[in-house]
Amino acid sequence: MGHHDIRSAVRPDPDQPMVDIADYVIDTKIESQEAYDTARYMLLDSLACAMLAMKFEGCVKHLGPLVPGAELPGGARVPGTSFELDPVQAAFNIGTLVRWLDFNDTWLAAEWGHPSDNLGAILAVGDYLSRKAEKDGGKGLTVRDALTWAIKAHEIQGVYALQNSFNRVGLDHVILVRLASTAVSTAMFGGDKEAVITAVSHSWIDNGVLRTYRHAPNTGPRKSWAAGDACRRAVTHALNAAHKKVVGYPSALTAKTWGFYDVAFKGKAFEFERPFGSYVMENVLFKISFPAEFHAQTAVECAMQLHGQVKDRLDQIDRIEIETQEAGVRIIDKTGPLANYADRDHCLQYMIAVPMIHGRLTADDYNDDIAADPRIDALREKMVVKENPQFTRDYFDADKRYIGNAIQVFFKDGSSTGKVSIDYPIGHRKRRAEGIPVLMAKAKAALEAHLPADQAAEIMRLAANPAEMDAMPLSAWLGLFSA
Repeated sequence: MGHHDIRSAVRPDPDQPMVDIADYVIDTKIESQEAYDTARYMLLDSLACAMLAMKFEGCVKHLGPLVPGAELPGGARVPGTSFELDPVQAAFNIGTLVRWLDFNDTWLAAEWGHPSDNLGAILAVGDYLSRKAEKDGGKGLTVRDALTWAIKAHEIQGVYALQNSFNRVGLDHVILVRLASTAVSTAMFGGDKEAVITAVSHSWIDNGVLRTYRHAPNTGPRKSWAAGDACRRAVTHALNAAHKKVVGYPSALTAKTWGFYDVAFKGKAFEFERPFGSYVMENVLFKISFPAEFHAQTAVECAMQLHGQVKDRLDQIDRIEIETQEAGVRIIDKTGPLANYADRDHCLQYMIAVPMIHGRLTADDYNDDIAADPRIDALREKMVVKENPQFTRDYFDADKRYIGNAIQVFFKDGSSTGKVSIDYPIGHRKRRAEGIPVLMAKAKAALEAHLPADQAAEIMRLAANPAEMDAMPLSAWLGLFSA
């Protein structure tokens, strides 16, 4: 691993993974049209998720300045609100809005996460820089520029996630949001490769937050603002490196005893399946139909298909057999009482029971009033979850990236439904033609529910005209989301 001699005061060359990120962020030109097309849908979808989150008091209470009154006229705007903030706090606001409902895009591998979480930093920094430049008579970023930074942030987070499991050492996946957002934000602020390496070194020295808030018996709503918090920290590191020229720490990963590998990663070095390009954006998974933890997406589709066969026979069910991937068993197979919204949207059995009963699964279905229906827990108690090894193999296959689930219902009279099995959800790359119209309908409904009709209509018009949208000043496009 190239550990530095703990006794030597000679500063080593920067760790190679940090150099590779800097080289990619500063030098690489994105050529993939598919990546840009997917990024455009990702941007629209993420802001639609943000508008949907505005309906939830638990989210709204986190918005605005950290200290009452500490707004910044002419600063970065928070979509769906009238707030104008410094880019650090705006990054927290936007990241929290995008992530709150667990309805934005997903990436699944050894680690999992939601690469569009990085928009918290990208849009906050982009709007702040653009409005400042325009005020001074210059030009700000275009939407196309923001898409480029998003493709790069997706790639950093996703490539790290392919073979490096932070959850297995107890760290939350937002460590990769902080990493990716730190790198691209530093470049957006005008930092060079040295500044990016410096900022990234500080990101690693932060270590990572624990996954405690994602798992029983401590599951709670911090998981919905954790990505916003990572974005906020990332912009802080970027400003420190690009503007304040803070000192970096070249062996932040490899330093013996004190580096990230020894402290947090059981002495292991990071492993990489592929170099940075545009693979992650091209293959990202959209949550289109259901606000559900992604390992359960196909399970919810299966349950929806079974609804018609079981809705009138709920009291006759003997057992429900569920097959899922190893990750699904480890993360969302959950028995016993569910304490809150955050507990329910990370419970495989709950996310199956609701559509079996009601033929739907919406964000409101995790609320206390719906959860009080005794039929839900009665069905949960009849569910048996096990790993299907083929689902697990397909999950890790670089050419598939499937997220398979299967459900079969057995009745007390000895009859049963057929086994319903789905390998990959509607948000998968292999179902783009089917999924994009549904994604657009999701966005349209979300925008119309929160924004003035003319603004919602203009956003959707631009989405249907990619060249016009790409060329538009980012500040003008984000202005369409002001409420």
